[in-house]
Amino acid sequence: MTDPVIIVGGGISGVSCASTLAQLDPALPIKLISCSPTLKVITNVQEKGNYLTSFDVTEKPSDQLSQQYSNIEVISDTVISLDAAKKTIHLAKNNDQLKYSKLCICTGARPKLIDTNFPDHLIGIRDTSTVKDFEKRLLGASRVVVVGNGGIATELVYSIEFCQIIWAIKDSSFGSTFLDPGAAQFFTQYLKKEKRSKETIIKRIKYSQGAEPGTSNDDSGKYLQNLYGSALGPDWSDNIEMKGASKEMRSIEIEYNCEVNQIYFKKDLPLSKYQFIVFEEEVSQSGDLKWPIYVELNNGKIYGSDLIISATGVIPNVEPFLEGNNFKVGSDLGLSVNDQMLTTESDVYAAGDVCSADWQLAPHWFQMRLWTQARQMGIYSAYCITSHIQKTDPSLYFPFELFTHMTSFFGFKVVLLGLYLGQKLDSQYQILLRIKDGDEYVKVIMKDGHMQGALLIGETDLEETFENLIINQLDLTDIQDDLLNPTVDIEDYFD
Repeated sequence: MTDPVIIVGGGISGVSCASTLAQLDPALPIKLISCSPTLKVITNVQEKGNYLTSFDVTEKPSDQLSQQYSNIEVISDTVISLDAAKKTIHLAKNNDQLKYSKLCICTGARPKLIDTNFPDHLIGIRDTSTVKDFEKRLLGASRVVVVGNGGIATELVYSIEFCQIIWAIKDSSFGSTFLDPGAAQFFTQYLKKEKRSKETIIKRIKYSQGAEPGTSNDDSGKYLQNLYGSALGPDWSDNIEMKGASKEMRSIEIEYNCEVNQIYFKKDLPLSKYQFIVFEEEVSQSGDLKWPIYVELNNGKIYGSDLIISATGVIPNVEPFLEGNNFKVGSDLGLSVNDQMLTTESDVYAAGDVCSADWQLAPHWFQMRLWTQARQMGIYSAYCITSHIQKTDPSLYFPFELFTHMTSFFGFKVVLLGLYLGQKLDSQYQILLRIKDGDEYVKVIMKDGHMQGALLIGETDLEETFENLIINQLDLTDIQDDLLNPTVDIEDYFD
């Protein structure tokens, strides 16, 4: 095989794929294409069970990967098109074209902005570059509107200081992507408090931020850089200064069950809507308006703001690869891949946020665009590529039997296992709860005496045992009432 394996994307999935390939076959020529001079590198991997892992994500100069693996060449460039029939990619610099034997697309996803007409006052957060932009903009902001209810939005609201925060969420409780209403209530006391000191946070996954990605004066370059920005890793907010311009430490107003209806510059806000502005009185003309931008929610309320943060999901970065090719695209706009990470184009794989799992999913697994799954997919893609080159079956390495994710919110370790919110079960399940205020929150999903999922907050030390119980589907009917009994050593019981 003369042509190299080419991997596009320097994020978690791309680097995991490249480094695993280099380990599996040190003689295999590999080219990694990254638009950023830094790469997202996984370090300090700790196995917490069969599938659950914790790890650090660090940003390192791209040449370090080539120094570590002699068969990897890192190219700082951007792919602008693909000819799958000719097995050729076209790069932005010097119109270079590269042929490949196999291609793995790991270009991630970009923020789904609620409106693109307010670039000076609206930002989406997805990668290191956008975080740095947000950090600068926040310095001059006394009030921000956060729109979204996922992990990034939740961490933002907890981390922003010296600023008034308006949090608009479409659900009846916050953090609903990861938390049930009970867990949200467990965390409510920390919303309006100062961020917990690092000394109180133990066993955290650390994320260290490296050099700032290069910038370009060319507008198209900026677009392409944002397009391929690598997703943030665990605890991305830990070393970021999120300080606004207010004299007060922080205040939070949450608007539940609502979405953004429209955004206005203050000069464009109709006079008839002034009466619906919250926190402003005696406003009769545009000159009286305090804020540069106004957000109208579909509950009728209007909030003025310096900055809007859009954290409402992502869009897979597939555009450069579609034209002239025959890719199947999933309902989430990702490149459809089968259970060996192959797209519908020959010898083209995809992994991480850019892909859409298009196989018969295991009962306790589902896709979410998380750094844990990006790493899993990148590693598994490498095994698939190597197996296909050697004409062997990669199914032995298939890692998608159980959904697992470890993160942190409000300074607490959070572990998600299986169907942790009862996904796929159509409300036909029972819930076991154990709550110790300010210490731990344990929720277990049971169906017909079998554990289906678990949400663990705090230092519960239950993750490995519960992972095994979900995987093995043991009948727990006789001991179900004691599963969360703090006086019973469950781990010892099953040993």
